[in-house]
Amino acid sequence: MYEDKRFLTAREILEKDFKIDARGYRPQEVDQFLDMIIKDYVDFEATTKRLVTEIKTLEADNAKLKAEIRNLKASLDIAGSNKGVTNVDLLKRISDLEKVVYGE
Repeated sequence: MYEDKRFLTAREILEKDFKIDARGYRPQEVDQFLDMIIKDYVDFEATTKRLVTEIKTLEADNAKLKAEIRNLKASLDIAGSNKGVTNVDLLKRISDLEKVVYGE
C-alpha cells in the first residue's frame, strides 16, 4: 500500500545526478527533485501517524477482548463446577428441608 504512493526509492535518491550548467546545478531541476522528496516524507509521516493510531486502537480492542475471554473462562469454570448438581439432587435437598421445617 505505502509502496504504491512513493515517488522515489533510497537508491534513486542516492544515484540522482543533477546536470551542471555554467553556474552549477540547475535550480529548477534540484527544486523539482526536492519537491518529490518532500512529498515522500509528508506521505511517510501521515502514514506513520495513521498506523500508530490504528495500532493503539487495535491494542485497546485486543486488551478488551482478552479481558472478555478471561471473564468468559471464569464463567465457564463456575458453570462447570456446578455441573455435578442435578435436578434430582435439588429435589432431595428441598425434600429434606421440608422435613426439617414441617417436622415430617
